Amino acid sequence: MFRSSLALLASLATAGAAVRSIEIAERTPVLDGAYQRIVGRVHFGLKPSLSANRIVRDVDLALLNAAGEAECAADFYILQPTDPAKSNGTVLFEVSNRGGKGMLSRFNLARGANDLGDQWVMKQGFTLVWLGWEWDIPASNANALHFAAPQYRAGAPTDGLVRSEFTPDKSVTTMPLGDRNQDAIPVGKPVALYVRNGLDAAPRVIPETNYLVAPNGQSLEMPGGFEAGLLYEFVYQGRDPVVAGAGLAAVRDFVSFLKYGGEVSGWTGPRSATPLAIGFGISQSGRWLREFLYDGFNADENGRKVFDGIWADVAGGGRGSFNFRYAQPSRDGWPYLNVFYPTDLFPFTDTPETDAVAGRTGSLLDRARAARVQPKLFLTNNSSEYWGRAAALIHVTADGKHDAPVSPDTRIYFIAGAQHTPGSLPLARRGTLSELNPVDHRPIQRALLADIEAWVKDGVAPPPSAYPHIADGQLTDLAGLRFPAIGGVLTPPHPRVARRLDFGAEFDARGVILVEPPRVAGAFPVLLPQVDADGIDLGGVRLPELAVPVATITGWNLRAPERGAPAELAEYYGSIFPLVPTKEARTATHDPRLSIAERYASFEEYKQRVTAAADELVRERFVLPQDRDSLIEHAVRLWQAVAH
Repeated sequence: MFRSSLALLASLATAGAAVRSIEIAERTPVLDGAYQRIVGRVHFGLKPSLSANRIVRDVDLALLNAAGEAECAADFYILQPTDPAKSNGTVLFEVSNRGGKGMLSRFNLARGANDLGDQWVMKQGFTLVWLGWEWDIPASNANALHFAAPQYRAGAPTDGLVRSEFTPDKSVTTMPLGDRNQDAIPVGKPVALYVRNGLDAAPRVIPETNYLVAPNGQSLEMPGGFEAGLLYEFVYQGRDPVVAGAGLAAVRDFVSFLKYGGEVSGWTGPRSATPLAIGFGISQSGRWLREFLYDGFNADENGRKVFDGIWADVAGGGRGSFNFRYAQPSRDGWPYLNVFYPTDLFPFTDTPETDAVAGRTGSLLDRARAARVQPKLFLTNNSSEYWGRAAALIHVTADGKHDAPVSPDTRIYFIAGAQHTPGSLPLARRGTLSELNPVDHRPIQRALLADIEAWVKDGVAPPPSAYPHIADGQLTDLAGLRFPAIGGVLTPPHPRVARRLDFGAEFDARGVILVEPPRVAGAFPVLLPQVDADGIDLGGVRLPELAVPVATITGWNLRAPERGAPAELAEYYGSIFPLVPTKEARTATHDPRLSIAERYASFEEYKQRVTAAADELVRERFVLPQDRDSLIEHAVRLWQAVAH
């Protein structure tokens, strides 16, 4: 597929697209020559006058070169079939999560970014592509994909506030200003340091004599110590901003170039068979894809469709800090981590919805529909995203009273009982009150990749959407949750709330934040999956561990007491609460759930029922036939871990 384009990228100049030049640093055969790895850097030029670029916030304030373009550059990493005849004609582009590469772990069951795993995704003939887009990746992170965003021109306005929010896990005297040790926005002038004892508490000002910005400008120091479990917010006037939204345009233009080409030494004109592109993103990157769609980036500079399919995985109802002044792309929005950021923003659904409180109507896909570049869309979430990322908002009305309609070109899938990241055995804790959820949901994601590729390429419809519905009694508010009274288990009192945050009058129109901390003006409804008598989520897709249980498995967990704030959710993690072995044990412990012995006459019966559940998932196309046995094996290992 890339014989004409990538084979000659060392010297490249395109016309009619924002890709200006590409430098190749490495071209290496992998998989015994079946694939090749191409690594390098691509340079872009964005003309602020083009309508496709005016959606980049503050691009009109950028420093321009002699051609009147804002310049930016990004690292890229490509794995492509060496023989074009063995390509399936589809670019699988992963939006890099904080500079990393995650889809090989998802689709190849790999153990790290540099491990190729079982090579399943390569055997399908995909061309795998990554590109840096996030401006705040530290230069010291040599393995990350970096992005150099356009600078502001001299004299351009740089007003706007920045807020660094953090919650220490132990008493410390220094905390980073950047999220997860990403580069912080430079401090122009400190405004105030606030602290909250709980999410609903009013922020309290800490005297400025108690703290100082570290000499490196990347952290805050307080000799008296930051206390574990409290929520701190440092507000300051930023300086030296970059045009952060150019990262969205860079991805748009690189993928467009790979699809449609341009002027290259030795080749011009369109391809004989136009390749396809699927955009995939996990968590932060899934929210990025929702922003990409909402802002209108799926049309390139010439109005052509960029991604034919988009898959936002575990993004919940969020978008994020990607396309405004002083944006902090790493900031997300969990119940007790990065809480008060512009993440959960209306509209949430893929079809038009109305927010009666704000008097607004819209949808995630309004601009894509208007430009006739609407992609096939997958939205996948686990149980953790309903508790921690307001995921129900993507398929209910804004008032939380009804199920919202879903576009025929969209599929919504809920993986019941799964946590944000794939679980594993043996059971363990990780800064959590309870043992971690062991469910590995990656086999479902492998099947869904095959499903979306068949939909985009051949028009083969994927499985129907599967998620909890209000009309079926599968969604509830917290007060209506019927979680069983398991001894010693506390149901989380504070799921993620999608608050209506007011960042000032300039935020919606110009992307400039003038109010920090933001004013809270109410919230959208919080709806959670209702549970069965075992405490297992209703609705969606159930893996064998959930369909044939030996434990209650949830998408939520609580913070370990030593971290402080023990009633708050522990970020991304789920829990497991094993069933008791016998009826006698159940009676003695007053456990309302049937024991293992009351459910299954023997291990053999359990395995037979697990096998039937795995076969049903294969039949429904939620699991590949070759992954059936591994599902059964994982359920067997769980039995061995808990059925004493």
